[in-house]
Amino acid sequence: MSLKVSDLSFSYGPKRALDAVTFEARSGKFTALLGPNGAGKSTLFGLLTRLFTSPQGVIEVAGQDLRSAPRAALAQMGIVFQQQTLDLDLTVRQNLTYFAALHGLSGRDARTRIDAALDRLSMLERAHEKARALNGGHRRRAEIARALIHQPKVLLLDEPTVGLDAAARAAITTHVHDLTQDHALTVLWATHLTDEVLPDDDVVLLHQGRIRATGPAQDLCGTQTLKDWFLSQTQAPA
Repeated sequence: MSLKVSDLSFSYGPKRALDAVTFEARSGKFTALLGPNGAGKSTLFGLLTRLFTSPQGVIEVAGQDLRSAPRAALAQMGIVFQQQTLDLDLTVRQNLTYFAALHGLSGRDARTRIDAALDRLSMLERAHEKARALNGGHRRRAEIARALIHQPKVLLLDEPTVGLDAAARAAITTHVHDLTQDHALTVLWATHLTDEVLPDDDVVLLHQGRIRATGPAQDLCGTQTLKDWFLSQTQAPA
């Protein structure tokens, strides 16, 4: 099941933040929403997660229309926000148990799902550690595991490696790429860092609120590196 966005626009007063944005993130593919700071990525994620709404455009999540069936659509999404949201005074398992309860999961079913999600992210051995004791990379892994407990079809990650060192960034991107392939997830990964994108990943280039290009990274950049192509598409002429 995919994520489809059609003719989505949004304005902050007179300022147009998104202009007729249209793209699809396919099932089983890692789709990078690539754009410089200020491109509109956070605004788009706000609309995708229904933090705010727009009368213009359509968002479909695994076949569910976000406007007409918001609960059904949101139930198909796992979300990792840019700002970390773990309760630092709870253990990893307690954080995930609380989240599971919000989705109506408890008892053996919740424990089984929590163990499976933590195991996917190589975090099961840290389940009883307090979130405060984890480094930034492991906190992110715990948040991704938490987002998978209710078995969503679509996983959204908004700049998930912000503040992490190079090794932690590489580990997180590898884990999510593996999840995409192994569990047929639809992944939309917002970033401005081209080294997080593999050649066969899908790319949606967002710049100044508009979609400038879509397609496999290797097809878009041609003989250029993805970094050079990205800069050529988003930097103003000297």
